[in-house]
Amino acid sequence: MIRTLAVAGYRSLRQLIVPLGPLNLIRGPNASGKSNLYRALRLLAETAQGGVVASLAREGGLASTLWAGPESISRGMRSREVPVQGGPRKDRVSLRLGFGGDELSYAIDLGLPTPSSSAFRNDPEIKRECIWAGPHPRPASLLIDRHQSLVRSREGRQWQVLTQHLASFDSLFTQVADPQRAPEVLALREQIRSWRFYDQFRADAEAPARQPQLGTRTPVLSHDGRDLAAALQTIREIGDAAALDAAIEDAFPGARLSIHDDSGRFAIGLSQEGLLRPLGAAELSDGTLRALLWMAALLTPRPPALMVLNEPETSLHPDLMPALARLIRHAAREAQVWVVSHSSRLIAALEEDPDCHSILLEKDLGETRVAGQGLLDQPPWQWPER
Repeated sequence: MIRTLAVAGYRSLRQLIVPLGPLNLIRGPNASGKSNLYRALRLLAETAQGGVVASLAREGGLASTLWAGPESISRGMRSREVPVQGGPRKDRVSLRLGFGGDELSYAIDLGLPTPSSSAFRNDPEIKRECIWAGPHPRPASLLIDRHQSLVRSREGRQWQVLTQHLASFDSLFTQVADPQRAPEVLALREQIRSWRFYDQFRADAEAPARQPQLGTRTPVLSHDGRDLAAALQTIREIGDAAALDAAIEDAFPGARLSIHDDSGRFAIGLSQEGLLRPLGAAELSDGTLRALLWMAALLTPRPPALMVLNEPETSLHPDLMPALARLIRHAAREAQVWVVSHSSRLIAALEEDPDCHSILLEKDLGETRVAGQGLLDQPPWQWPER
């Protein structure tokens, strides 16, 4: 489980260190930085896929994603006694992302490229990457150390060079995940690759979830929900069928779910009280379809290390929020769950769980902060130096 998430220099996240638990609720007013925190976590996930540089390029490059305010904010600026102003930089320009886990911790430092004649001279460079043992980064627990193009691994009290020629745009996850020489890299890469992000399923008339699809065993719902019927049938056969039936009854009392097989193509049928036939996916309301999508995602027979839900309340009736909260809390028994929400009813229902770690974000002088968090409240975290 991730115990700490740390971000520095990304958009409104000048320096944010967030403690996490099994069930995490990210809330706050509009423009408080919830989306930036969500996107920062997605960037971390991209490191294991080898796509963090390309993802930053799609956001406009490093220059447009860096913190746009002053390097430091004084007490006078906070109290509005003096105007916000910059000064000579003391640190290098960087975007840093990291997390502390139960067994392994990771950090990456991206910076401006060295001047060159390359057509890709605007691509950010990976300056430093580190993997530590345990949840608290410190020099004594460093296991894998990447500095520019050199990657080393610790063996007892000695260091072994894994490569001296790692490209500035390649993460160590893509080049040195060797089960013999660097098992920590491989283990952490597979953990991060298991993370799942679900961001506002489509429910329009042409949505993939409304179309019959080829039915194969589907323990993990796709990000766009195109294999909804197969995922629900998979839960019925190899997952928690009782939990699925209970979730349907909780959300739609008296309803019954059926999956129809038409020459190998699966389609949904939802029987409801008072109707003479089940309704197909094309006939369901947006809210009903999205509720079924969340059931398929959250009751997965193959729980990930981390599941991230961005505004799951979209298009759902407020009366469905307690049922959705119970479904999320059920999922948090098997996987670490992260929920970004604006819905007061969903927030209230999730916060009834004593294990819910509720994080209220606020913005001051353009900087996203955790409300009420002082320096002594932050988890221990130390960024590696370049």
